[in-house]
Amino acid sequence: MTDTERRIVTSKPHWRHAHAPDLPAISAIATRIHPALPERPEVLADKMRLCPDGCLVLARENEIVGYGLAHPWSQHQIPPLDGFLEKLPDDADCLYVHDVAILPAVRGGGAARAYVAAIERLARSSGIATLALVSVYGTRSMWERLGFQALPADAVLRRKLACYGEGATYMLRKAGG
Repeated sequence: MTDTERRIVTSKPHWRHAHAPDLPAISAIATRIHPALPERPEVLADKMRLCPDGCLVLARENEIVGYGLAHPWSQHQIPPLDGFLEKLPDDADCLYVHDVAILPAVRGGGAARAYVAAIERLARSSGIATLALVSVYGTRSMWERLGFQALPADAVLRRKLACYGEGATYMLRKAGG
């Protein structure tokens, strides 16, 4: 294999577990992708501490170009934005996808689909049958392509979604499809 071929192969982004030294890059991407939905680095670190297997970074060579954070949770109990979880529920019935953020330059290569597949495996191995998330910034159709379905928003759900911005949609997907 030539040096050029090696660079092409190694430049393809891949998911790996997030580690504490990745937090500045995760926080920088979060700030760039979600300027209207800020979260403190300590809040992101809390999720990484509580569920390290659900927290991955998308790495290309030595650069982090995206991240995904997920943790066990209870369906219909949307965690508050920029809020500490402190502990995970003992009776979790879903794996909650807190965020998947990928830099625009590397979107479209199937990274979001690969992240969902990875956390789906985590959910199944944990005995959890459902994935949940809040779609923001008009991403509902992308999540629908990945098998998530929007729940009708009653008054209670609308109140829970308010901190996520206009158009936020709570969505579920069965692990395994």
